[in-house]
Amino acid sequence: MAMDPREVAALIKAAIPDAAVEMGRFGEDNDHLTAKVTSAAFAGLPRVRQHQMVYAALGPRMGAELHALALTTVTPDV
Repeated sequence: MAMDPREVAALIKAAIPDAAVEMGRFGEDNDHLTAKVTSAAFAGLPRVRQHQMVYAALGPRMGAELHALALTTVTPDV
């Protein structure tokens, strides 16, 4: 069973407090998740580092309870 998208969003927001997180599902059984994470904390960082920040927020759940996450990270428009 895939993780609840609300739980994923809560974990991300706990680690990146200013994050706006939009969650979605895809796949044949809707068991894969998408996340669009918008945060000023990403400003000036390469995309790889932005994604590492999100994956760090998910900790050991990434690859275990959460086996598929299509991730998009962006900085807010100012």
